[in-house]
Amino acid sequence: MATISNDIYESLLKQIGDFSTKIESVEVGRVTEVGDGIARVSGMENIRFSELVRFTNGTPGIAFNLEKDNVGVIIMGEYDTIQEGDEVRPLGRIASVPVGMGMVGRVVDALGNPVDGKGPIAAADYYNIERIAPGVIERKNVNRPVQTGIVAIDSMIPIGRGQRELIIGDRQTGKTAIALDTILNQKGKDMYCIYVAIGKRRGEVRRIVALLEEYGALEYTTVVVASASDPAAMNYIAPYSGCAIGEWFMENGKDALVVYDDLSKHAWAYRQVSLLMRRPPGREAYPGDVFYLHSRLLERAAQLSDARGGGSLTALPVIETLLGDVSAYVPTNVISITDGQIYLEPELFYAGVRPAINVGISVSRVGGDAQTKAMKKIAGGLRLDLAQFRSLAAFAQFGSDLDKATQQQLDRGLRLTELLKQPQYRPLPLAEQVALIYAGTKGYLDNATVDRVKEWQAGFIRAFNTQFAALSASIGDNKTLNDEQEAQLKDALNTFNASWS
Repeated sequence: MATISNDIYESLLKQIGDFSTKIESVEVGRVTEVGDGIARVSGMENIRFSELVRFTNGTPGIAFNLEKDNVGVIIMGEYDTIQEGDEVRPLGRIASVPVGMGMVGRVVDALGNPVDGKGPIAAADYYNIERIAPGVIERKNVNRPVQTGIVAIDSMIPIGRGQRELIIGDRQTGKTAIALDTILNQKGKDMYCIYVAIGKRRGEVRRIVALLEEYGALEYTTVVVASASDPAAMNYIAPYSGCAIGEWFMENGKDALVVYDDLSKHAWAYRQVSLLMRRPPGREAYPGDVFYLHSRLLERAAQLSDARGGGSLTALPVIETLLGDVSAYVPTNVISITDGQIYLEPELFYAGVRPAINVGISVSRVGGDAQTKAMKKIAGGLRLDLAQFRSLAAFAQFGSDLDKATQQQLDRGLRLTELLKQPQYRPLPLAEQVALIYAGTKGYLDNATVDRVKEWQAGFIRAFNTQFAALSASIGDNKTLNDEQEAQLKDALNTFNASWS
């Protein structure tokens, strides 16, 4: 018994001898004012911009305004229970999100917390949501295509890996549909996708996630959600979070595609928090740095040099216009930042031309650099034929007596317009696109009436993928259309036309 007591005694003495006090200094602030999703906090003199803080009720916030005697904090959650005098503790880290392969296939909020009920995320690392864009020397020329599967885009408005291509148009004209089609078409193309939903209804986001699951696209996609019911602060940081997730893939030598849907609501959220923080308003009540808001986001998309691993981040920002006004403040800002725009026209949409792309004013400033050899060889004829059709169509409505050549150009333009119509969620492989555009521009469709073009297309695609499967595979694998392949394609079209009625 005495031995046991001695052992306890010696153990206690040892623990007392080893005990050392550790004093940790933590700067704690106090809420001086709260309301409308923002709080002013005093007593936090050493806090950094964009540093995370936590309120007494557990709600996180971000240091947004660093003023002389207080800090303006945007609250990212419920603020009803936050009171004046409540304690605010800095978390010691800049706002960041988990990154890595563990994010693939997940639905997360603007801070990277999972909201899909699939458990915690195994993060490889954490990236700050605000990061410096790669410098000029760290980049190289954009020279590899992002195949969207949409004939009108891949042929005339090509998008390259590392490019920033704006999708712009009025509401309900198919902007999100183009972005989703592009994501669906990346299956098996070694491209990781991030879809950032900004200010969308939760029901709409759930429908998009279900669609991605249905087509097997969630296997390589991360969805970042800041819904319409979330605080403006979450809508403000969501695109930066999505960009940081994509940057991990880029910096590890992989290719990533990020869709910001849409940046109009992002600008609205930023305007809201800025006005609440009493930042001086400028044009349309936006703060003076609204251009920098989007430029520092979109400049992070890049094609890195071989020395940096050769990875890429492609950005597809979406902007919603009001009554087709592309000269409004935010649309013109984003147009000037991006490398081209895909303009969707309501008149075309209501006329049944879908996707409703106005190929006349849509442009890609990367151009043919990002096109495959096969597409580059045949796409010039398509753009030229459509341009001539548009100019002739305007005059043709005033007169009925047209010469044969003019009538032929009009007829071909009508067939090409019909050929470019494409159902939603049905992206086409490269080989099928090349074959269809070749048929349209070389006159193989001229004998089909306009109302039967789609019927001809469906029949030819079936034959192309069965009777001429070797040619289809050759064009798709090599991404070329050499003289031998062109001769085989002519034979295929002639053989099909001879049997089609």
